[in-house]
Order: sequence, then C-alpha cells, then structure tokens
Amino acid sequence: MHARAPRLADDDVTGWQRPRRDAPLSEVYRTVTVPRGGSPARRLAAFLGPGYLVAVGYMDPGNWATSIAGGSRFGYTLLVVALVSNVMAIVLQSLCARLAIASGRDLAQACRDAFPRLVAYPLWFLAELAIVATDLAEVIGTAIGLNLLFGIPLELGVLITALDVFLILYLQKLGFRYLEAVIVGLLGVIAVCFGIQIALANPDWGAVIRGFAPTSEIVTNPEMLYLALGILGATVMPHNLYLHSAIVQTRAYGRTLPEKREALKFATIDSTVALMFALFINASILILAAAAFHATGRSEVAELGEAHNLLSPLLGAAIAPTLFGIALLCCGLNSTVTATLAGQAVMEGFLEIRLPPWVRRLVTRMVAIVPAAIVTVWYGESGTAHLLILSQVILSLQLSFAVIPLVMFTASRSKMGELVAPTWLVAFAGFIAAVIVALNVKLLVDFVLT
Repeated sequence: MHARAPRLADDDVTGWQRPRRDAPLSEVYRTVTVPRGGSPARRLAAFLGPGYLVAVGYMDPGNWATSIAGGSRFGYTLLVVALVSNVMAIVLQSLCARLAIASGRDLAQACRDAFPRLVAYPLWFLAELAIVATDLAEVIGTAIGLNLLFGIPLELGVLITALDVFLILYLQKLGFRYLEAVIVGLLGVIAVCFGIQIALANPDWGAVIRGFAPTSEIVTNPEMLYLALGILGATVMPHNLYLHSAIVQTRAYGRTLPEKREALKFATIDSTVALMFALFINASILILAAAAFHATGRSEVAELGEAHNLLSPLLGAAIAPTLFGIALLCCGLNSTVTATLAGQAVMEGFLEIRLPPWVRRLVTRMVAIVPAAIVTVWYGESGTAHLLILSQVILSLQLSFAVIPLVMFTASRSKMGELVAPTWLVAFAGFIAAVIVALNVKLLVDFVLT
C-alpha cells in the first residue's frame, strides 16, 4: 500500500503545502493578525500565546501527582528529570513550529499523508489513547480540586467536569486571543499560589541546586525510574506535539520565505519562554513536596488530597492548603482547553473527520470519565493517585510514536524546503528520541517482563 499523493495549493513551496479550506482547526486558522510593519517587538507580540496553551499540558494534574510522589519519596533528586524533560520539550516543540510554518501542516496531517493507512491508523489510535490518558488526569485533578475547595464529593466532581464543554465553547466564541488571555491569566494565578507556598516551605536551597545534577540511581532504581518516566510523560506530552503544530497556524504570517523565517523565530521564542515558565511550576511542585513531606519523614505522600491536608500543619499557615487547591483547580480548568484542541487536531488531521468542538470534547470527556468514576467509587482517593501516575507513564510510552515521525519530517528537505531543520538540531532531536525509547524499553523490562 502506498502513501497518498499530497494535495497541492496554489502557493506550494514544499511537497506538503495544503489549501486553506483543508486547514487544521479551520475555524481559527489564520485568525490572529500579524502586523506587516512596525517594530519586531510588535510582531513578536502577535505570536505570543500558543506556547502558553502548550505549556498548560506540562503542568496538568497528572504532573502534580508524579511530582508530589517523586518529591516526597526521593526529595530533590528528581529535579534533574524535570529539567531534562523541559529541555526535551523545548527542542521538540520548536520542531513542531518548524513543521507547521514550513509545510503548512500539523503533525497529524503530515503522518496521514506520509504513511500508508496501515501505519497512520495505529498512530492515530495511539494519539487518541494519549489524549484519553491526559483527559483522565484532568478529570481526576479537577474533581479533587472541587473537593478540596468546596467539599464536593469526588464522584460528583468527576461528573461536573463534563460541563467544562460550555466554558470552552464560550471562550472559543470570544476569539482565539481571548482564549489565550484566559489561559495566561490562570497560569499567573498558579504561579502566585506556588510562589507563596515555596516561601512558606523554606526549602534547603543547597539541596535544591544539587537536585538539578544527574545521578545514575534514577536509571538503576526501578521505583525511581518509574516516577522519572511519569515526570517525563507528564512533561513531554505526545498530544502537545500535535496541538502545537496546529495552533501555530492561527497566526496570519506571510507566505514568503523571509516571513516564514521570522514566524519560526517568534514562534520558537514564544514556546521556549512558556516552557521555562512550566519548568518553574513543575520544579515548584516537586520542591514543595520535598521540603514539606520528604524532609519531615513523610515519604509515602502521593495523593493530592493528602498533600493538601498536610500542608497546613507542616507549613504552619492556614492559607497553604487553600492556595494548593486553587492552583490545582486552575490547572485542571486550563488543561481542558489543551485536550479539547489537541483532540480536534488529531481527529481532523488523521481521519479528516470534522466535528464541532463540543461534540469532540464530550466524546473524549465521556471516555475519560468512565474509568475515573469507577476508580473513585471503588477505590476512593488512594486509587485516583495510582491512576494519575499510571496515566502519565502511559503518556511516556506513547511519546516515541509522535516524536520519531516529527524528527523524520523536519529532517527532510523535500518536505520542509529551505526551513529544513539544521543537522545539529536533527542530531539532538534524534538523541532525545533514542533516550525516550531506551528508557521506555527499560521500564517495560523492569515492570512487565520481570
């Protein structure tokens, strides 16, 4: 079976430029104006936004579970994993922007056109599985946030999360820039909450700095590797690769090579700055857990609710658990937008099936709510903690199936034209892909075959 021939546009510059009517997320395609004149800073401002939507996925409730478990059990040791994961994310998201701007295609569309259906359909299924795992973490995290702040039972909170469809519909009607502004605002609230909590926890900053140094124990200790891969899966998330390559194209950048080069530069700056912000949040979660729990001998804390309840007596401030709950709820709400847009991009890109966003959201939400509801009813809060961490490890296992095609496409001059990734970047990205594959193979050997 052969790959289908790509459909060409009138302004085709590579083998992949697609017509406007077949654009990813067509309702927001090129809706954000990029000024042709003025200062570079003004043009850069037009590109700020998509990176923060992507960064949301790097600090979702599943990441909280893995970071809290890692910090309480191993102290500051896994900070280096958060740092390395963030570097990987910066490189891979820059490749997503490059693919989108050079070819006019998102990652899902590129896979559909480059591979035969025998390959493309399994890739689509794995991408959907990753989105369900992401949505599962959001369902549980948002439900726990509602429980901590308002006393709503977990089972009811899980069902309430389905109503976030209406929030997303409202934001999309306002316009894509308004949606981005709300996301950035909620991220600001999260940052303030964690800043105050870190100040209250008063961590050992010398140990924090040492935690960013690598250690072989992360690979040799199966329990530590399991949590490390959970952090990796929660940081470098496969659905974000599909999402970023789609929403970069909301910007109405020009079609000439100089305009595309400028768009690539600004999009890369946007995603890099946003992901450094995500690193601050992720490191803060782990530092808080290490300072509040590991340092006081509570090395088994993994549940978000347990962490919330322990913060007040351990930090000596009644406001600490409230800040924790507010930040968690903001993360859950933010992540719903990420999963919605990613799900839409994946379905449209791989299958060319266009559904209204509210229909797509309801479908993925229902798929995630079923296992979340079963676990919360049957096992209670302890079961949700295990499910959160497992969802992030599943994301890590799916990551290779998105990263490898991305590296292949951006390394191909025939597909990327003059914006093909430079050799050093391809080599670095290839090394990242190899590390991800190797770590996942070791995980399977340690926990499945032994």
